[in-house]
Amino acid sequence: MTVDREPYITVDKLTFQYHSRTEPAISDISFKVYPGEVLLIAGSSGCGKTTLMRCINGLIPHTYRGDMSGEIRLLDKPVSEMAMSDLSQTVGTLLQDPERQIVGSYVRNEVAFGLENLGFSREEIIRRVDETLEYLGILHLRDRETFSISGGEKQKVALAGVLVMQPKVLLLDEPLASLDPSSAHEALKLFRDLADKGIAVVIVEHRVEDVLSINPDRVLYLDAGKQEYYGDSSGLMKVVDYHRIKLPARIIMERAKTEQVIEFKPLLSPQAGEALVKFDHVSFRYREDLPDVLHDVSFQVGKGDVIAILGHNGAGKTTLVKHALGLLKPTDGRVLLEGKDTRKVTVAQAAHTIGYVFQSPTQMLFAPSVKEELAFGPKNLRYTPDTIQKNVDWAIHTVHMEAELETPPLALSFGQQKRVSIASILSMRSRILMMDEPTAGQDYWNYNQFMDAILQMPGFDSVLFITHDVDLAVVYANRILLVFGGQIVADGSPAEVLKDKEQLRRCRVLPTTLLQVNEQYYEQTGRFLRAEELAKRI
Repeated sequence: MTVDREPYITVDKLTFQYHSRTEPAISDISFKVYPGEVLLIAGSSGCGKTTLMRCINGLIPHTYRGDMSGEIRLLDKPVSEMAMSDLSQTVGTLLQDPERQIVGSYVRNEVAFGLENLGFSREEIIRRVDETLEYLGILHLRDRETFSISGGEKQKVALAGVLVMQPKVLLLDEPLASLDPSSAHEALKLFRDLADKGIAVVIVEHRVEDVLSINPDRVLYLDAGKQEYYGDSSGLMKVVDYHRIKLPARIIMERAKTEQVIEFKPLLSPQAGEALVKFDHVSFRYREDLPDVLHDVSFQVGKGDVIAILGHNGAGKTTLVKHALGLLKPTDGRVLLEGKDTRKVTVAQAAHTIGYVFQSPTQMLFAPSVKEELAFGPKNLRYTPDTIQKNVDWAIHTVHMEAELETPPLALSFGQQKRVSIASILSMRSRILMMDEPTAGQDYWNYNQFMDAILQMPGFDSVLFITHDVDLAVVYANRILLVFGGQIVADGSPAEVLKDKEQLRRCRVLPTTLLQVNEQYYEQTGRFLRAEELAKRI
């Protein structure tokens, strides 16, 4: 930490209220970030983290309008007096959703976009683009089309587009949301390295436990738009609400000992019977001139299965799940949905059986209001008006978004959009629910609440979710598919699949503190539990 120089960021008694809102999004926020420092901003969904980021990078007041008081300065200049062209060279921002940030058709064009707009020479652009891609370990993606790479790879490409501008301040809004555990660990080391080179790094992240591993110099904890804590990371453990912010398992267990804990009991459990979905030697490639993404995949989904699909970025997880719904058709082999070949089933027909939540909510949301978004699917499935209303009410309650029913979905934050996209599928009440990264952008309390509601609600025959959150698989799955290089390399219970640490490392899946304590007490408990429940069992 370097405090003998002028701060790169100074925020003094900052308050901001959007014109469309009746209450301030943030109130009386004050802190400083010096060159060479990492600041972690933590807080539950809707606490004002993204608004604060917009104030730092100039989107407020240049793009988002509202009433602002207090002061914010970058390199001792008021942000309100800086042109966006100057801000873009001073502050680099990585958004939560890379789909919102990527505009180029090819990776090299995307990374070069900012430099081209500032009039850099062709030679300088090529040099800086290649250096940045190599620095991030993704030079092999340079000539790939951006639509064909995975969500995690898009996140890295979006970061390359920011770093190529060589900013002095780096703002990272949920940078780990789309990354596999090993990539997240590497990214955090990279952020620490960038800070050590003199950049001021600000990280907004729900995966607090992961960020603490790089020892951030300061932590700012927000609650309901107010500054509840600003100091070192050790002090955070004493003031934070562990129900809303996920802390290391041992700390949660210690604090939960004196509290009443309700045990989570899912309704679903594996049952014998005919497969709902069956993959029969499936291989797939996106184009004839490209290699296979899936290689001879065979497995089946039965009634009562709650399946977590784990694997590295680009492993083929999303491609795999899209085959179940018929959005993609096998190059070789076949996929059977309730015994019917998906080549002969339309996506509309498949939607009666499978509801699919995309990784990026912007790929799904379009309606003028949240209420209309949630009613769209049930209407197309020809449900009665009473059933539609009942389903919409249940779905919006499940994701705790009742106050936003009249809000345009695309006006919401990424985390809120993610919850709306999940609710829009829940309202269809399909027999099988498939979700791609359901907890991305969600705080600990929200993702526990809607996962609890989903798995304790009658009506679903099975649930599948793709995730990089190992703890989500530990707590909720009764079965794990481990995917590596387009193949399923392990299929079994969480205890069986997660015990092979060498294979996990090869698949870029890292053990967590929750997994470690569950394995320590597994003989005593007989199943994996969340930290709060473990505190009462041992």
